[in-house]
Amino acid sequence: MAIRINRVYTRTGDDGKTALADGSRVAKTSLRIAAYGVVDELNSVVGIARAERARGEYVGNADAARLDAVLGFLQQELFDLGAELATPPAGAYEGMIRVGDASITRLEQMIDELQEDLEPLTSFILPGGGPAGAALHLARTVCRRAERTATALVETGEAEPGPARYLNRLSDLLFVQSRWIAAKSGKTETLWRKGLEPPPPGRKTRRARRDAATKASKGEQK
Repeated sequence: MAIRINRVYTRTGDDGKTALADGSRVAKTSLRIAAYGVVDELNSVVGIARAERARGEYVGNADAARLDAVLGFLQQELFDLGAELATPPAGAYEGMIRVGDASITRLEQMIDELQEDLEPLTSFILPGGGPAGAALHLARTVCRRAERTATALVETGEAEPGPARYLNRLSDLLFVQSRWIAAKSGKTETLWRKGLEPPPPGRKTRRARRDAATKASKGEQK
C-alpha cells in the first residue's frame, strides 16, 4: 500500500479525537491510543540508541555496526506492531501484518546468541555501560511500559496477546543488548549493591556545616 503524506498538520484532532487505522475515530485518551503511542515512544528511544552508536568511541567498531543493523530491523518491526495496535478488531483485514510466534522466536534466538558472549550476572545492573548502553537501558524501561499498556488492552478483549508477548521478549533483548555493547566497547557495568553504606562524601548542607561547627565549638570549651 502506497503512503503519501502531503501535510503534517490536519486540524482534525483539535476536538480531542484521532483516527485509527480503519478510519474510525476515538478519544486521544483511549487505551488503544496509549498502547501504540508508547510503542512509538519506544521506537524513538531505539533511534536515540542508534544515534549514540554512530558516534564517538563506537565509530569503526564492527560489533557496534552489527548491533545497529539489528536495531534498525527492530524499528521497522515496531512500526508494524504499532500499526497492529492501531487497528481495532472490527477493522482487521486480510493480509494485515501481525506480530506472531515467529517474531517472538526470533527475539529469543537473538537473546541466546548475545548471551554466549556475556558473563553470568551476580547481581542486578544499574543503567549505564556507555552512551549506547544507557540508551538501550532507557529503551528497555519504555518497552516494559509499552508491554503493560498493551497487556491492559488485551485484558479488555480489544487486542490479541501477540503484541504484549513480543514486547516482553523485546525488553529482555534490549537489556541483553545493553550489556553486550558495553562489553564489546570496553565499558564497565555497575552492579547493584544492596544496602550500600555509608553514602559517598558530598557537599554538606548548611545545617550540617552549622552542626559540625557547634560540635567543634563545644569540644574547644571542654
